[in-house]
Amino acid sequence: MKKYSVGIDLGGTKILIALINKETGEVLCHIKKKIKKQKGSENIMRKLIEGINELFAECNVHLKEISSIGVGAAGQIDRENGVIIGAPNLDCYELPIKQILEDNFNFPVFLGNDVEIAAMGEQKFGAGKGCDDFVCIFVGTGVGSCIIKNGKIIYGATGTAGELGHIIVDLNGRQCACGAHGCLEAYASRSAIETRIEGALKKGRKSVIQDFLEPGKSITSSMIQKSIEREDELVLQCVTEASEYLSGGIASVINFVNPKLIILGGGLIEAVDYFYQKTIKKARAKSLPVPASKIEFKKALLGDYSGVIGAAFLEEKV
Repeated sequence: MKKYSVGIDLGGTKILIALINKETGEVLCHIKKKIKKQKGSENIMRKLIEGINELFAECNVHLKEISSIGVGAAGQIDRENGVIIGAPNLDCYELPIKQILEDNFNFPVFLGNDVEIAAMGEQKFGAGKGCDDFVCIFVGTGVGSCIIKNGKIIYGATGTAGELGHIIVDLNGRQCACGAHGCLEAYASRSAIETRIEGALKKGRKSVIQDFLEPGKSITSSMIQKSIEREDELVLQCVTEASEYLSGGIASVINFVNPKLIILGGGLIEAVDYFYQKTIKKARAKSLPVPASKIEFKKALLGDYSGVIGAAFLEEKV
């Protein structure tokens, strides 16, 4: 059996490409590409191909030892045909990513959802190791999730199960990137917090987060954390509001799915412990008493590497 695979995590603001030792889960080398300002199918594919070529040039592994390329994309995907059906945060629609990468690199390519691959990584080497009944929720540009039951991913009838970010929390609410109104993602993601803070600043509210902002730069999870450390009123208000919505969504998961464990990850969870702690405390309080008494929460252990590690094992799911 070939020892290595390429794992790719195609998120809303960056692409992470890594060479993975499948025996140990070790990340041997990686390439990161920022895509916040350069989206759309053409730009995404250009960055992907550039990044993979850079990875092969940097790593000291013979290409004959690599078995496959696995890709997790932030959006709804057609696993069988390797097509990104729709990824609003990437501005990609009907993108035949499998065919394009196979034509360029002559490796078999496998496609999954970005939180699906993160859940696979955590299941094999992280916070989900030894647990066959959990839900993985990642909070970053959007809010994504994956359901693991009896050790297997629940895909649903159309392969799109686990879209926690698109449960409706306000029937006539904010517009989401998906085009619908009132989705959880429009209230509880880092992007939602960023939008709320920016809106308040434009109206004249003051915040220490302005000390960290540079012209043309976006608000990051790190900036949010630094502002909380300085007890900034505006940032605390926006983060607390997002936590209220996310905890309600998680309480719904606890009541409906009744998992043993919920793993929380993503840039906002990793960087802002206040957000994580507030969310899990409220989620437990909002859930029905019996499932709430048994639910366990953990942070994702693999950090940025959850997705690339999981993606390296997509070939096993076929």
